Amino acid sequence: MGTAAWKLLGTGGAILAGVLATKVVNLVWAKTGHDEINPKNPDAPLAKALAYAAVTGLAVGAARTFTERKAAEYYRNSAGHLPKEIKDQPVS
Repeated sequence: MGTAAWKLLGTGGAILAGVLATKVVNLVWAKTGHDEINPKNPDAPLAKALAYAAVTGLAVGAARTFTERKAAEYYRNSAGHLPKEIKDQPVS
């Protein structure tokens, strides 16, 4: 496994996870009785826009982190080592 495989697994997976997490948040937001909201619109209530942004940010961040960790684990199991981009960064 090389750099191209890691970029496909790590970056591609993270992007897909972010898109899916946003779609899930939108579905849950609608099912809980909240109106659709465009947080970028200055006419939207600020509290609702911030709540939506916080929930979306948490969901996307968690999904991307989980996906990137799983991709790195898969890479390590396949190649016998972590990708250079991850190995060179401090753990703590």
